[in-house]
Amino acid sequence: MKSLVADLRGRKSTKSSFDDMIAYVDEYGMITSTPPEENIKKQEINVEEIMISTPRKEDEEPVILRGRIEFFNEARGFGFIKDLAGIEKYFFHVNNVVTDVREGNVVTFDLERGAKGMNAVNICLER
Repeated sequence: MKSLVADLRGRKSTKSSFDDMIAYVDEYGMITSTPPEENIKKQEINVEEIMISTPRKEDEEPVILRGRIEFFNEARGFGFIKDLAGIEKYFFHVNNVVTDVREGNVVTFDLERGAKGMNAVNICLER
């Protein structure tokens, strides 16, 4: 029995205090055992000087896209325009055609994102 009491007393002496169990988080988000400095000078921020906005876009002239109608199925009402400035081809529907067009015509158009990629809209015959 004496050895059990001595063993319990030995455990009490090795027991940690509450202060040893406290953990702190430093300014970098790391866990540490040292408490933070209390006399740290914090930088004062003037709330009125904070500007929240998106940068103003420069006035850009609208780009007029030119292309040639490579395929046009009048019966089904769709076709494809090949961009004259590149190699891209764009799908168009007859509802987006402003003037009458035929295969081989050079046209101007705008682009609009569709379900399967970019589509040509506002298609006009170039003069």
